Order: sequence, then structure tokens, then C-alpha cells
Amino acid sequence: MRTITLEEHFATPHFLEGPGSEIKERALRSGGPAAKLIDRLCDVGENRMAEMDAAGISVQVLSLTSPGTEQLDISEATIFARDTNDFLADAVKRNPTRFAGLATLPTAHPDEAAAELERMTRRHGFKGAVINGHHQGRYLDDRFFWPILECAESLNSPIYIHPTFPPKAVIEASYGGFSPVVTAMLASAGWGWHIETAIHVIRMILGGVFDQYPRLQIVIGHLGETLPFMMQRLDVIPMAMTKLGRPISSYLRENVHYTFSGFNFMPTFLDLLLQVGVERIMFSADYPYASMKEARAFLEQIPVSAADKERIAHGNAEQLFGL
Repeated sequence: MRTITLEEHFATPHFLEGPGSEIKERALRSGGPAAKLIDRLCDVGENRMAEMDAAGISVQVLSLTSPGTEQLDISEATIFARDTNDFLADAVKRNPTRFAGLATLPTAHPDEAAAELERMTRRHGFKGAVINGHHQGRYLDDRFFWPILECAESLNSPIYIHPTFPPKAVIEASYGGFSPVVTAMLASAGWGWHIETAIHVIRMILGGVFDQYPRLQIVIGHLGETLPFMMQRLDVIPMAMTKLGRPISSYLRENVHYTFSGFNFMPTFLDLLLQVGVERIMFSADYPYASMKEARAFLEQIPVSAADKERIAHGNAEQLFGL
């Protein structure tokens, strides 16, 4: 069975000396298997493809690892975005049947970000963009960013919204008071990343993004970042209050797509399936932070028909991203 994974990360050595330096420092401090993370992030060639083959993964759609460029100021964000995209374009060109790319955008400069998305889409065949959460506490509902969204809709380019750390004030208010390591984990992989992404999507809906750009499609990972569980509850906010064209759950079913990204949890998957249907679910592994082999094994276990499993494994991604 053909398999396409959609939340698969890479980094450049330049990025790991700059915005991604904390990733490198943390991996080196941990030692052992964690130290290999850097090699896996930077390898977009033979070793990565060998791991894909061993796990039964046909294609990876690659995106720059978090924190990306979203917390950078204009000049630095623009330089890192272009350098990163050119690096990825070369990797895809070398192995076009195994890799596809999502563009890194300098969100600090929305007009430049839109131009970069168009450059990478039209010139290099990229399939969309990744945005790692907020830009210095500002979210995509802010009209400041709407040139990016307008461009994405016009190009039929989905935007993958990937988690990032909450703003510093939120971490202090909601996640502080524990040891530094507990606070860091609670604010990230243990809870904060997922709630932060869910809030981001809700803000986009309530901010009228999808009424303004009804053909815009976004993708989120981790089986919906808690949103499927809360879908009916969100509809207690009435349309008379929101002034939106549809109930909140309608946007979550018609403008949002969902991937696994390391959440190999059957009850969570079943809830997502019941809430949004098979046509909105796509496969991903969250490599190298999670195991491709475990993701592939979970895909085999999900209780859907053979035809629906094919849709999740590759068909939905082919349709959405034009793969």
C-alpha cells in the first residue's frame, strides 16, 4: 500500500546554529539516542530514505522543524525562510518520487511571505506551507497576516499549522509554578502545544478567516489537537453571537484536515473519525520525533475498510496536495 506522511521534519545546519539552536543543544545534552536526532533532521537523502523503506513509507512531505522562523523579526525571518526553502527544493529535486515540500514563510512580513509561497509553489512545485503557530503572540486571525491567507487560497496551497510554545506570558500564567523541566514539558508536548494549536484554529474561525477565504484549507496534526472532542461544545457559541456564516463545527469539518503525527491512540482516532469522516483524515508520523514504524503499524490496525485505509494512507493527501 502506498503511504504518504505529512508532518515530517527536517533542519539545515544553518538553522540549528540559529533559531533551532535549542534543539541541537538539548539533543547533545541528552546524549545517547537523542543525539542522533540532529543527524536525522539534517539528512534528506539516503539514510532517511532507508528508514522510510524499512518502515513502509513511500513519500514524506517535508517541513522545517519547529520553532521555524515564526518568532524572528523581518530581516532574519526572510533570510532563513529563503535559505531553508532553497535547501529543501534541492532535496526534493534529487528525489522527487520520495519527497515533497511545504514552504517556510517569513510571517513577520506577510507580503514577503506571500511572495515566497508563490515562488516556491510556482517555481519549485511545493505543495503548501507550514506555519509554526503564532508570530510573537499574534495569530492568523489578525488581518495583518491575511495577505498570506489570500495567496494560499489563490494558489490552492494548504497551510499546515504546526504547534509551537505558547507565548511567554501564557507559559508563566498557565504552566508555571513547577520545576523547569515539568513546566517545559507541560507547556509543550504534554499539553500546551496542542491546546495552543486548537486555540489558533478557533481564533481563525471566530476571526472570520474562512468566511473571507472560503476555499482556504488548513491541516493540523495529533488527531485534531483536542478539537474533535470539543466540536459539539464549541457550537454552544451561537451564530447570532459570532456573526459567522456557519456553526463553528462546520468550519472544522469543511476547512480543516487532520493527521496522526505520532498520536497512535485508537480511542482518539475513533473520535476523530466519527466527528469528521474518513475524507478529512490523513497519515503522518512526526519523524524524527516519533517512529515511522510505529505509525505504519498503527495505520494497519485502524478499523476501517480497505478502501478507506487507502484514502487515509495516501488518497486524501494526493487529492488535497496534488501529489
